[in-house]
Amino acid sequence: MAKEQLSSETTLKVKRTFRAPRERVFRAWTDPVELGRWFAPSEEYSTLVPVLELQVGGKYCVEMHHKNGNVHRLSGTYREIKPPEKIAFTWSWEHDPDMSQSLVTIEFRDLGPSTEMVLTHENLPNKEQRDKHEHGWNGCIDQLANYLNM
Repeated sequence: MAKEQLSSETTLKVKRTFRAPRERVFRAWTDPVELGRWFAPSEEYSTLVPVLELQVGGKYCVEMHHKNGNVHRLSGTYREIKPPEKIAFTWSWEHDPDMSQSLVTIEFRDLGPSTEMVLTHENLPNKEQRDKHEHGWNGCIDQLANYLNM
């Protein structure tokens, strides 16, 4: 699994290659049951996906429940869906007033038996939030890699 990261002050870009076909990686992001099995920054969380309306303008909501009882809830709206090539959605944390709405775009590049995923998270409010999200996204992507290799 190759890793590459690029970033500016308010934009984070993470590239990762998975040993799984593109349709499989796309489905892990767009099926609520599958997303709930891996979408968290570590194994210390369980994830619920109470809303996932996979259509442009559709809403999603993800709840990450930490074993200590904290719940991190995020939601947004799908802006673009091109199966199995690309999804884009807004991103807002429910309990963080400093964190304005940002945009996540994920591209899935077909490499035959493998898939290169390029995740871009832009419009983050500052470098500190970008760095926090970089840590969280890398954890989530590690969890995705483990899930795909099950």
